[in-house]
Amino acid sequence: MSQPSYYAPPGGLPPQTQKLTDRAVFTPAYAVLPRGVMQDIVTSALPFWHATRLWVLARPMTGFAETFSQYLMEVAPGGGSERPELDPAAEGVLFVVDGELSLTMDDTVHVLGPGGYAYLAPGSTWQAHNHGDVPVRFHWIRKAYAFVEGLDIPPSFVTNENDIDPTPMPDCDGVWATTRFVPPSDLRHDMHVTIVTLQPGAVIPFAETHVMEHGLYVLQGKAVYHLNQDWVEVEAGDFMWLRAFCPQACYAGGPGPFRYLLYKDVNRHMPLRP
Repeated sequence: MSQPSYYAPPGGLPPQTQKLTDRAVFTPAYAVLPRGVMQDIVTSALPFWHATRLWVLARPMTGFAETFSQYLMEVAPGGGSERPELDPAAEGVLFVVDGELSLTMDDTVHVLGPGGYAYLAPGSTWQAHNHGDVPVRFHWIRKAYAFVEGLDIPPSFVTNENDIDPTPMPDCDGVWATTRFVPPSDLRHDMHVTIVTLQPGAVIPFAETHVMEHGLYVLQGKAVYHLNQDWVEVEAGDFMWLRAFCPQACYAGGPGPFRYLLYKDVNRHMPLRP
């Protein structure tokens, strides 16, 4: 498989002459954060992370994401953290889009380049650093792990999307495929983070309405998405949040593949109490 390209935000600030009209949408059913909103003045910082800034794409709050948070991290050369995760019940996924991240787990150093993926089990000890000469940018998705008596906690692991063959979706002649980092049958996992690829002209051919909450970051290409009766145009660098049961479908516009990093919560009973 050839090395895909992944969008990474350049930061900066638009000129005073730029029009204010953009594609940003925030509704009770879905939200679209276009790449143009990821500017220097909306970055955040975290305790014990050095030479690091981040864009918060999703966080648990009323009327927005309920099950996860998602950061787009930017670590300058020499930056990183010896204490990256402060919540012992949090699991995480890292996905590198630019640069090289040195990830230490169990005294083993893994160098993750673009396409690099790490699952970080709750309670695991890890550190992250940028030993390179250019910034490293990566997604960090966090979720409170839903422990189940009788199910083991899944172990941490590291891989790269280029080492995984995408799984074609049924009855679509291969134009719609999903790169799965965790087997769907492994019920130890309570979230799936995958990469969905649609070739130019491919469609999600019906309005999906299902229980998973979704976070989608467009890695490459462009498409028109159908969200709760609205059509919205999205491109590389945009982030979408979809509430559970929000109708969703899309049409990949080309000229290249349309690809997005997808989060969803899976494999657990529906909570009946707050």
